[in-house]
Amino acid sequence: MEIKDVEKLAELAKIELNQVEKEQLLSDMESILGYVKQIESVEVPEVELEYKNRNIWREDLPISRDFSREQIIGQFPDSKDGFVKVKKIL
Repeated sequence: MEIKDVEKLAELAKIELNQVEKEQLLSDMESILGYVKQIESVEVPEVELEYKNRNIWREDLPISRDFSREQIIGQFPDSKDGFVKVKKIL
């Protein structure tokens, strides 16, 4: 990473940085990237999970509903041509 990269990031972030701030940010970014590389180099052993993925929710069973178009339309105060009429909303 170089100063020009920091300047481009500052431009994208729409912030103004003086030279000292740019150098400090460059130093911070290099430290962060070094830490990320250190983390990437860690070898993690494969671990077998002790539990299996399972559904802990209830069974999804179909439920019979006794609804008909006529019942629903009949519950509304006004209808026309098989449709319910509602107030106009602007």
